[in-house]
Amino acid sequence: MGTTQRRRPELAAFLRNRRARVTPQDVGMPPGFRRRTPGLRREEVAQLSGVGITWYTWLEQGRPINASAQVLDAVARTLRLDPPEREHLYHLAEVPYTPTPEALAQRIGPEVQGIIDALDPRPAVVYNSRYDILAANRVYRNLFFTKPVPADRTPNALWRLFTYSEEDCPLMFRETELPVMVATLRAAYGLHAGEPAWEDFIRGLSAASPLFVRLWESGDVAEPGRRVKVFRHAEAGELRMTSLSLSVNGMPECRIVVYTPDDEETERRTAALRESANTKDPVS
Repeated sequence: MGTTQRRRPELAAFLRNRRARVTPQDVGMPPGFRRRTPGLRREEVAQLSGVGITWYTWLEQGRPINASAQVLDAVARTLRLDPPEREHLYHLAEVPYTPTPEALAQRIGPEVQGIIDALDPRPAVVYNSRYDILAANRVYRNLFFTKPVPADRTPNALWRLFTYSEEDCPLMFRETELPVMVATLRAAYGLHAGEPAWEDFIRGLSAASPLFVRLWESGDVAEPGRRVKVFRHAEAGELRMTSLSLSVNGMPECRIVVYTPDDEETERRTAALRESANTKDPVS
C-alpha cells in the first residue's frame, strides 16, 4: 500500500475522532435534539469551517482530494486542535506544514540550566532564534561576556558581537562567521516578520552597526548547524571550538549550543579557563 493510500484512512479516522470530542456548546451552538452520536455533525464542521459539506465529507471519508493550508487551518480551529494535532493533520493530508509563530521563550527551567551546568568545562548556552541568551554556564560567560548587561535588557549574542570593537570581540574571523549568524537570524525572522519585538530588534541593531545593515540587506538565509569557530580570551588565548546545536523539547525555536574543543591545546586551555572562572554572573 502506498503512502497516500495509507494516510487517507488515518486522516479519516483522526477527523472522526476529533469531531466526536467537540460538543455544540464548545463552539457556541445550541445542543439540539436527536443526536445519535457525540460531538459535532459533519455539516456543522463544514459550516463552521467555511467549506462545503460534500468536500468535508469526502475529506473525512479519506477520498483523494486536495486540501489547502487555509482550509486545514479552518478545520483545525473548528475541531479545537492543539499544535501537535494540527501538525499531525497536515502530515496526514500531505500538505507542507508551517508552525504557527509563537512568542519566543525568555526563560528556561532549572532542568535545562542543570544540563548546561553539567557540561562544564564545555561552554554551553541556550539561545532562542533571535540569539537572546536564556541561560549559560560559567565557562561560556567567562569566555564571551565580561561586561555587565543592564537589568532591563535581555543579553543577546548578536548585539554583543556587532557592538564590540573588532579588537574586543571574542569571535575571530568575523568576516566569515558573522554573515552565517545573520543568515541564521534571517531564516528565523521569516516566522516573525512584522512582530514589534523583532522589528525593534532589527532596527536597533541596524542603528548600532553598519556592518549588520550590510549583512542583513544581503538577504542570505541559513539554518543553525555544526561549525568550527575560533575565539580569543584575555587569559586563555586562542581557542578553536566546534559548535553543536541541540533542540530543546517543549521550547520552540530554542536550542542548546555546546562548544567542544577542536584540538588538544584548546582542551587544555578550556580546562584552565574553567578553574579561573569568576563566580560573579556577568550575564544576569
